Amino acid sequence: MGSTGTVLRELRGAQKSAKGVSLYSRYVNRPAGRVLAAGAYRAGLTPNQVTLISGLFTYAAIAAVALVEPSWTLGPVVWAGLAVGFAFDSADGQLARLTGRGGPAGEWLDHVVDCGKLLLVHAAVLISFYRFCELPSDGWLLLPLGFQLAAVVTFCAGLLREHLGKAAAAGQAATAPAAPVSRVRAVALLPADYGVFCLVFLLLGAPGAFLAGYAALAVVHTLFLAAFLAKWFRELRALRPG
Repeated sequence: MGSTGTVLRELRGAQKSAKGVSLYSRYVNRPAGRVLAAGAYRAGLTPNQVTLISGLFTYAAIAAVALVEPSWTLGPVVWAGLAVGFAFDSADGQLARLTGRGGPAGEWLDHVVDCGKLLLVHAAVLISFYRFCELPSDGWLLLPLGFQLAAVVTFCAGLLREHLGKAAAAGQAATAPAAPVSRVRAVALLPADYGVFCLVFLLLGAPGAFLAGYAALAVVHTLFLAAFLAKWFRELRALRPG
């Protein structure tokens, strides 16, 4: 087992492409995940165990949103739990690539934890709104449901785009060269990044500010969903045989 520095260097060479990744994920979450992956490797943890640790931090933070009255103390605790869980979510894949211990079962477990996270975080916000907040009207309770729909459809549609695209490309003799990584695109994707979304929970001590920030992100995610669906449909249609 090499030193931590050696493991980190090996992990840097086992990174996924930066294409389609926001600046937060590229420069904050992935590097944090790399450090966690190196620590997990030194501790002898498996990628699946790292996935479960990610879920533990994430789901504990989500439970706190639903069960604890919003406050300036709760906000940083929730943000930290979600952010650490997100970093471990990056670490499991990096550890799998480093050790060669990845596989369909691990990928499946990772996606199940991620899907549960997206469903529950907005359900927890809905519960918090209902239990603790004086909303302008009851119609605002629909906001987390709409945000949940946008987040889950984006996640599932993106996974299908990736897997169907790979299957279609595998049957073709040649594929187009990969497009260069765009920094402008990386900046534009920031509002849709889960790590940026987690920051809104720092506003839990100010219900009005949290509601406004959460609503703004819901609108942004819905707009991104529409753009992603149109883009992915065009890309998959272009891969149609014949």
